[in-house]
Amino acid sequence: MLDAFLFAANAVLPIVILIAFGYILKRIGLFTKDFLNIGNKLTFRVLLPVMLFYNVYNVDSLSDINWGFVLYGILAVLVIFFIGIAVMCAFTKDNAKRGSLIQSVFRSNYAIIGLPLAESLFGAKGAAAAGVMSAFCVPTFNILGVVALSIFNGSNEKGKIDVKKILKGIVTNPLILGTVAGVAVLGIRELFVLGNITFRLKDIEFLYEAMGDLKAICTPFALLVLGGKFEFSAVSRLWKEIAFGTFVRTVAVPILGLGGALILRATIMPELAGEHFATYMGVFATPVAVASAIMAKEMGADDDLAGQLVVWTSLVSAVTIFIYVTVLRTMGIF
Repeated sequence: MLDAFLFAANAVLPIVILIAFGYILKRIGLFTKDFLNIGNKLTFRVLLPVMLFYNVYNVDSLSDINWGFVLYGILAVLVIFFIGIAVMCAFTKDNAKRGSLIQSVFRSNYAIIGLPLAESLFGAKGAAAAGVMSAFCVPTFNILGVVALSIFNGSNEKGKIDVKKILKGIVTNPLILGTVAGVAVLGIRELFVLGNITFRLKDIEFLYEAMGDLKAICTPFALLVLGGKFEFSAVSRLWKEIAFGTFVRTVAVPILGLGGALILRATIMPELAGEHFATYMGVFATPVAVASAIMAKEMGADDDLAGQLVVWTSLVSAVTIFIYVTVLRTMGIF
């Protein structure tokens, strides 16, 4: 048990410390509101797309992908998305709140917390599996986010579906663009392999190293900004929505997602290993994505609630992730 405790602590606490440090820097005045807003945009529009491109491109080979592992992750996210719509529509009649709450159900902070968590849990194998999953789950998260916020927002009280608006949101989303670009270049690389062409993106050394540097600063910078964006206002007005959204994101969804994976491993997919569960931890057990608050503000949903859900799910998940990691470690998964 002590071994499992220390293992979980070493995986989770570095992330929590960076978030807490960001909050402290804001409290002492080193992080201003303007800096944090710019930092948020920089993370969303530049650093995260570059990191996602880099991670996808560095997938070893498309032929080595465990498609059962990927398929379960995506199908589970889709099922959770539709369950989330039903649950949150029953929970509140406010369309703007529905949009933010639905995002809290399915949209994990995979890019910022999930990827480093997978690497912390299972080293290089965890990072590789998480990189493969990012090529599929990040576009899924963002496409579903655009769909949810296009239907459920303050200016669309009747919940009408504007297909043109949804498609525009999808094709202009920076995270989707970064991932799609990575998949495209990866596909070109695979064609080069088939054609015995030796040229690779890594051969443009100055460009590849620059992208690697941007990728390296993305996670710590984003976690610091996330900590700096923490605000404890509006809790009294939104406490029911915050409590319910936080419970669903940090308890109900991980139990569904990880529990389903354990059942699959015990029945038809015994090949699911530690690196796969490290990735599923990132998909199902991490807090609400920071980008959800940015998109909520831009698309007319309740951005106060979205921001609070980012804050509280991040705080609570520091405990729940620890519990899930400890349980899986005790079961011999990690």
